[in-house]
Amino acid sequence: MEELALAVEGALQSEDPMSFAGLLHPHVTWGAPGSARPPCTTRDQVVTWFGQGRESRSAAGITSRVTEVSVVGDDRILVGMMFGRKGAYQERWQLLGTRDGQIADIRGFEDRPSAVAYNPA
Repeated sequence: MEELALAVEGALQSEDPMSFAGLLHPHVTWGAPGSARPPCTTRDQVVTWFGQGRESRSAAGITSRVTEVSVVGDDRILVGMMFGRKGAYQERWQLLGTRDGQIADIRGFEDRPSAVAYNPA
């Protein structure tokens, strides 16, 4: 898990959607916590979303940076990020569930405690 967490951190810091693609399970899902129908259900959809988000943030002058990547339990990775411009930043969190050594589920949160406490089972 530590190796995967380090790879996730490197991919997110590079902001290259293709560097993230190799870490994703072919049937990865990405959505809100508890969403029965997440908007992304494949690797290609997640990579496209990641790339579009990066492009729209850049066009709007919004910067982002990874603030934390840590392993939670046996099969999850917590990612903290800051987004903003000119001193007005917002914190966002993602919890990455893994399967077969790849990221299989991505859920977004507004705060760290909610992300850490999330358990889809």
